[in-house]
Amino acid sequence: MIIKSLTGSLGLLLVVFSLSTQAQKLPQKKDILAKMTLANAYFMASWPDPGKEIVTNKTRPSNIWTRAVYYEGLMALYGIDKQKPYYDYAVDWGNKHHWGLRSGIKTRNADDQCCGQTYIDLYQIDRKPERLNDIKASVDAMVNSDKVDDWNWVDALQMAMPVFAQLSVLEKDSKYLEKMYQIYMYSKTKHGGNGLYNPKDGLWWRDKDFVPPYKEPNGKDCYWSRGNGWVVAALVRVLDIIPKDAPHRDEYKKTYLEMMKALPPLQRPDGYWNVSLHDPANFGGKELTGTALFAYGMAWGVNHGLLDGKTYTPIITKAWNAMATESVHPNGFLGYVQGTGKEPKEGQPVTYDSKPDFDDYGLGCFLLAGTELYKMKR
Repeated sequence: MIIKSLTGSLGLLLVVFSLSTQAQKLPQKKDILAKMTLANAYFMASWPDPGKEIVTNKTRPSNIWTRAVYYEGLMALYGIDKQKPYYDYAVDWGNKHHWGLRSGIKTRNADDQCCGQTYIDLYQIDRKPERLNDIKASVDAMVNSDKVDDWNWVDALQMAMPVFAQLSVLEKDSKYLEKMYQIYMYSKTKHGGNGLYNPKDGLWWRDKDFVPPYKEPNGKDCYWSRGNGWVVAALVRVLDIIPKDAPHRDEYKKTYLEMMKALPPLQRPDGYWNVSLHDPANFGGKELTGTALFAYGMAWGVNHGLLDGKTYTPIITKAWNAMATESVHPNGFLGYVQGTGKEPKEGQPVTYDSKPDFDDYGLGCFLLAGTELYKMKR
């Protein structure tokens, strides 16, 4: 199924929308890489010791989810630009934490398990057992239990689902895929009463606090941009990892395509998406993380033949150009990054010069988007 098969008003809306964005050109690969290199260099210079604790309102170890998302992006960048310092920086991060999880191997928390995505990537490059032991033990405990309600917030899908997919391929064992599906479906159809996904709108509520009757100030449902971005990333990363004939692949593909239909009409004229997808007046404005994750998901879909390039390339291009020209400072700092939280009001105001409480996950999202855009055909 590709976007060409769309019929009716939605298909017409996407065509009209894409035509309105075609003035911008897809950047050259060298220009995309230059922006990513600049932003990443700024971060690595700011954090010369990847094991250093992160201090905000309290002190946290640097293997938490925010830093783990950065390393997802760094490994993606390394995939297209094999710079040894990138690999060494990731290995040093794992070594500093003894390849462990924030709360130990007994944790079921997806945020704690997110670092495992990079640990497993690095294990596949150099199969040292210590890189795999703890994350595998943590996930194995979940697989061997009956509990399936762990992912009660949508961010968790991106943090943990790729780990289950990686282990399934690595171990050649479908039990990881089956457990991942069970927990995912509980999130989609059970949490919050009837699930966190609204198939009518093709979007997800962040958690039970935002399912109806909760409404945005304009009376519409609250769909948080980055929350939906996390789901897009989860589905893309899982589809990228699992075999073409893997069980439940059609479910992930179907939901991904539904989200890809829902997002283009919500893009702002300047290329960004608002933090509140259905209420642009509720803390509306430019925001990088949701925008980057949507661009990442769309570029991946074009690259893998699931989305029509003529329709989606202008949308992706507009989003990237907005981030590259309006978010990236001359020194590599990223502006318009919303701080941590779970709804539009968090981390406000979000501006060109505002500094989020964590400076890592925004860059991770940006690098994921850039690497997929880099792979697109010119």
